[in-house]
Amino acid sequence: MFSYRHAFHAGSHADILKHLTLIHLVEYLQEKPGALTIVDTHAGAGIYSLKDGFSTVSKEADGGIFRLHQFIETCKHANVAIPESIQEYVKSIDVENLDGELSTYPGSPFILAQLLRQQDRLKLFELHPKEIDILRHNIGQLKQSKQINIYAEDSFARLKGLLPPPSRRGLVLIDPSYEDKQDYRYLEVAMEEALQRFATGCYAIWYPVLSRRESAALPDRLKKIAAIHKRSWLHTELRVENAPGERRLQASGMFIINPPWTLEKHLAQALPILVKALGINGGGQFLLKSLEAKN
Repeated sequence: MFSYRHAFHAGSHADILKHLTLIHLVEYLQEKPGALTIVDTHAGAGIYSLKDGFSTVSKEADGGIFRLHQFIETCKHANVAIPESIQEYVKSIDVENLDGELSTYPGSPFILAQLLRQQDRLKLFELHPKEIDILRHNIGQLKQSKQINIYAEDSFARLKGLLPPPSRRGLVLIDPSYEDKQDYRYLEVAMEEALQRFATGCYAIWYPVLSRRESAALPDRLKKIAAIHKRSWLHTELRVENAPGERRLQASGMFIINPPWTLEKHLAQALPILVKALGINGGGQFLLKSLEAKN
């Protein structure tokens, strides 16, 4: 499990889908003044260089954030409008690149830290023995560091202990690497326990779209969990390529339990643009489905 380093994938198309969705969830939940508790179950190092280190080995940002930036510049010159959700996402990246050069990519912890109000709290989990030290150092440099707790613990086991948050308002991002196939089972157990303790929380689950059985079955299994607890859900996937084999990740998905009513509209506007921007050889496509709970 400790072979995985998110730096290899920083700024990829999967990060774009995850972070664009995450930003809208936070901004919607912050429309009310009450304190918001946000949990990131697999935080990584928090922020990543796109100019050296692991990211230059995989070069996944070339087909992700670099490609999107280039597309947006083309749209500006052609006076083509960019959806608000994509604009907000790009702003969150640009905040960490104030010199105008796209050299750094903020992971979920840094994007979430940017969004924190004074009353909000952020809980970060990371088990990798090297990543946790880098995460602590990186978070320690932030002005919001006193609002952030970092845990070198198993988030799947620890999550239920944080729920419900004191304010009864919370967002949980669950995004393991899934390199260990047991992560799929751990995720399902954690979701069952979380919904029993905090049924009204918003849960955002990222997953890779792979040919392996566990990955293909995950959305339907999450739909069943949502149905048992009478919760609404939204399911989206972004595919950028449809080539034989899986040399690199070609698609990923987000499954949201208790999504805000505004999310589907925002994604319906953003996803066709992301397909145009990131699709390779005509292989780009998206999925967007939702279901309202019936009480």
